Amino acid sequence: MPPREDLQAQGDRDLRERLLAERAISNAIEQLEKKGVGEGARRQLLATAMRLTKEMAPELHEIIDGCLKTLGVDGPLELFVYPEPSFNAAAVRPEKGRLLLMVSSGALEGFEADELRFIAGHEVGHYLFDHHTIPTAALLSGGRKLGPELTLRLFAWQRYAEISADRAGLVCAGGLEPSARSLFKLASGLSGDRVKIRTDQFLAQVADLRLEAEAGATGDAPVRGDWFATHPFSPLRLRAAELCAASEIMTPGGTTREELEAEVAQLMGLMIPNYLQERSDTAEAMRRLLFAGGIAVAYAKGEIAEEEMAELERLLGLGSVPPGVDPEAVLADLPSRIESVRKSVPPLRRVQVVRDICLVTRADGHATDAEVQVVCEIAAAVEVDLSVVMAGFDLSNAACGCEKAD
Repeated sequence: MPPREDLQAQGDRDLRERLLAERAISNAIEQLEKKGVGEGARRQLLATAMRLTKEMAPELHEIIDGCLKTLGVDGPLELFVYPEPSFNAAAVRPEKGRLLLMVSSGALEGFEADELRFIAGHEVGHYLFDHHTIPTAALLSGGRKLGPELTLRLFAWQRYAEISADRAGLVCAGGLEPSARSLFKLASGLSGDRVKIRTDQFLAQVADLRLEAEAGATGDAPVRGDWFATHPFSPLRLRAAELCAASEIMTPGGTTREELEAEVAQLMGLMIPNYLQERSDTAEAMRRLLFAGGIAVAYAKGEIAEEEMAELERLLGLGSVPPGVDPEAVLADLPSRIESVRKSVPPLRRVQVVRDICLVTRADGHATDAEVQVVCEIAAAVEVDLSVVMAGFDLSNAACGCEKAD
């Protein structure tokens, strides 16, 4: 069977092409390859995980072989399991033509066979679409000066890459129902019969998420760190899978490819901040905090860092940062701006402000301990999980993974 490249999301394909066309990205990838960054994964797996041969796990290999055939992916594959109660899996960067797939013991024990087909298909999908060509974790570490705009694109591309991989999993699982169960388990960590899996009610979260993000509804529940991951929000992943299942890709006479990609783009738009252009009291409170937070990180070392100030002005607009701004006066007003956001901005949208303050901090290609501390304090004050800050500075997942949170 020819490779199922038709499953790749348009956003994944477009963003990948744009990233690889960027000289900063291509040069960085070339340097990483010369240094051998990312090599040695198989040796590490052989040392720290258990390789499951066909004799040891015939059912699992039958599932994986079926996914490879369904997706038209060639090459020898080694399967490893590692001791971890949470549900995780990852497609490790291929070595010498050998595909390496690792799955947590929790996932192997907690998932049914058809659910494992979704997981395996998802990971094989990362190989199918050659997602390892762009090593996001390595690119965003080591003080490389990619700039905030490229950093944003890398985050956006990785989210779209997960949508493509989910489509591969959907096809391998044979439809939406087992895929939905898999995504539910990944999102919740539940695998028993105490909670009944209701796909319709899981999908209902999309409507609530849209209202939270677009209508500016208030709320005071703390933000979960997995809302700001390199993976799309879990309900959005399920809705995107549902749209794919109903499209001509999987259903004869279904919605067109163009309609599918347009609806997926709308879903993914929920993870893109728009408060910088929005005209509302909520957006104004967010912009005021971004201004003060940006000044705070630019002044973290006791003197204004010009690159951070330039990035802050790029975000807020030309002329938004007046020359000769008094950082001490702005810092004195920071608590009141934090309080305004905490009271009037819904939790999901507070994440966007913290994310943009992280971008300001990274404007010169790195973040000092003092700058990170400032961002952590602002995040804690507006009740945003500190894992959001960590994600804003460094991607921790070296492999493309199918995880409930990164």
